[in-house]
Amino acid sequence: MSDANLHNPQTKYDHDEFPKQYQEPPGLQKEMKPVPDCGETSYKGAGKLKGRKALVTGGDSGIGRAAAIAYAREGADVAINYLPEEQPDAEEVKALIEKEGRKAVLLPGDLSDEAFCGELAEKAYQELGGLDTLALVAGKQQAVDDISDLATEQIYQTFEVNVFSLYWLVKAALPYLPKGASIITTTSVEGYNPSPMLLDYAATKHAIIGFTVGLGKQLANKGIRVNSVAPGPIWTPLQISGGQPGENIPKFGKETPAVPLNRAGQPAELAGIYVFLASEESSYVTSQIYSVSGGIPTA
Repeated sequence: MSDANLHNPQTKYDHDEFPKQYQEPPGLQKEMKPVPDCGETSYKGAGKLKGRKALVTGGDSGIGRAAAIAYAREGADVAINYLPEEQPDAEEVKALIEKEGRKAVLLPGDLSDEAFCGELAEKAYQELGGLDTLALVAGKQQAVDDISDLATEQIYQTFEVNVFSLYWLVKAALPYLPKGASIITTTSVEGYNPSPMLLDYAATKHAIIGFTVGLGKQLANKGIRVNSVAPGPIWTPLQISGGQPGENIPKFGKETPAVPLNRAGQPAELAGIYVFLASEESSYVTSQIYSVSGGIPTA
């Protein structure tokens, strides 16, 4: 007897080759082919985050967008951060959040700026009327085949966005976070098994693991939990705006690297773990890394 709610994970989402495509970074989700599935029509809430106040970086598209949509459908008010160039995607997320009867706050700006990170935490707190969840998803990824061609400026920028901003945001937000608050960072399978073309990105993702585990231990006595999500190859604007070489796009999720489930993941497939780590269901979970990798080992 079959269950209509069961799906083969190899074929549940797009599993054919992707059309070759490129956008100037940071890229717009709405112009991707196919458009990533962030749970816009599929995610159903159950009140797990009723009354919560969440800040999501990178909330305009990809994994951050999936988290923001899920948080709103679980009952949270949500502030999202993104780059000004990503405004069209952010407006779509704002409409989706407001459709759920939740407050949506748009806070564009560059996370590589320490002063802006301080302003971001304060604005989120003021405009949401509180702050108890940080979902730190935004990241920078640019593939470079040869270390000789890896510009120092890119190394700095990748570390500023992916690592330094975590320190700056947490320091700025900490005075506002109550006991029971949750901080969720975003690492990657690259932090465990680096690709040779992502030397700077992979190093930042390894650093995020150490940051998360250590910060979780440090903040435990404040009643604040800190955990991380380690995605595998997920179909987002990051990939088609320089995160992968153009020739890798058609087989992304199949050969970059080999994935046991033989397809790229969709952002919607990570929404549930961001909800779990923000919710009371994970009250005994801190300093942990949760892998959503399609079967790529992370241990």
